[in-house]
Amino acid sequence: MIKVSHVTKHFDDFEVLKSINLHVRKGTIYGLIGPNGAGKTTVINHINGVLKPESGSITVGGEEVYENEKTKQKILNISDDWFYFSTYTVKQMAQFYKDIYPSFCTERYEKLKEIFAIDEKKQLRKMSKGQKKQVALWLSLSAMPEVLILDEPLDGLDPVMRKQVLNLVIADVADRELTVLVSSHNLRELEDICDWVGIIHEGRIIVEKPTDDVKGGVCKYQVSYREDMEQFLKSLGGLLSISKTGSVYSLIIKGDSDTVYNKLRSTSPLLLDKIALTLEEVFIYELGGLGYDFKNIIF
Repeated sequence: MIKVSHVTKHFDDFEVLKSINLHVRKGTIYGLIGPNGAGKTTVINHINGVLKPESGSITVGGEEVYENEKTKQKILNISDDWFYFSTYTVKQMAQFYKDIYPSFCTERYEKLKEIFAIDEKKQLRKMSKGQKKQVALWLSLSAMPEVLILDEPLDGLDPVMRKQVLNLVIADVADRELTVLVSSHNLRELEDICDWVGIIHEGRIIVEKPTDDVKGGVCKYQVSYREDMEQFLKSLGGLLSISKTGSVYSLIIKGDSDTVYNKLRSTSPLLLDKIALTLEEVFIYELGGLGYDFKNIIF
C-alpha cells in the first residue's frame, strides 16, 4: 500500500534520509520506531506529500503522492501538533474535513460523537491537549481514509480513551482493511497492536519484519554451571550481552531461539531458562549493536 523506494533527503548539508526503503502492506498496522533524529518525521512528511524526495519514489496504492490531490485525499495524518483553525468549533472542523475528504461519513461522525463525548459547539482553542487529540481522531476516523498515519497518536489521552481509540483503529483495519503507519516512543503499546515493525537509524531502515519475528530474533537466556563457562559463552555466535550474578549468567543472543537453546542445553547446565524480550528491549539491543551504549539497561 505504502512503498518508499531509495528515497534521499538533505536539509542543507545534513543527509536526513539515506536511500531509505520502507513497505507497508495493505490492511496492516506498521510501527515505525527509532531514536530522536533518526528521520521518522521526515519519512512521514514524504508519505504525506508535504516533502518532495530528492531521489527515489513514494507511492500509495501504486500512485505517486507528491502533488497528487486524489491520492492525498486517501491519506490522513494525525501528528503531535495537529493543525486546526483555533476559532473553529468541532462542528465547523467537521464541515472543513467533509469539504476536503470525499469519503467523509456523517453517519460515522454522529456515532463517534457518543464515544468521544465532546461538545461539538466548543471552540478547539478552549480545549485541553487531550481533548484536541480526541477531536483529531474523531474527525480522522469519520473521514474513512485508506491510509492513517499516526505520530505519537495517544499522547495526552487517559488510559480508558487510549484503549477506546486503539479498539476503533483495530476495528477499521479488520473491517475495511485500513492501512496504518504509527510512530511512537511507547513501544510497549506498539507491541500490542502492530503487525510489522520498522526500526529506523540514521536515515535508514535497519530492521523491517513482522513484530513476532523481530521479538523472536533476540532472546534472553539465564544459564548456570558448576564450573566457569564464561569463555565458551562469549564465543557464542550472535551474543549481544553477557553478565553474571552469582553463578547465573544472563545472555542476550540474536539468532534462532530454538537453535541457541539446544546448543546451551547440550552443555549440561544446572539451570537454563529462555525469556522472550519485549519490543522495547529488542529495540535497545538492535541499536546497541550499532554503537549505542545500553549496558546494564536490561537486568
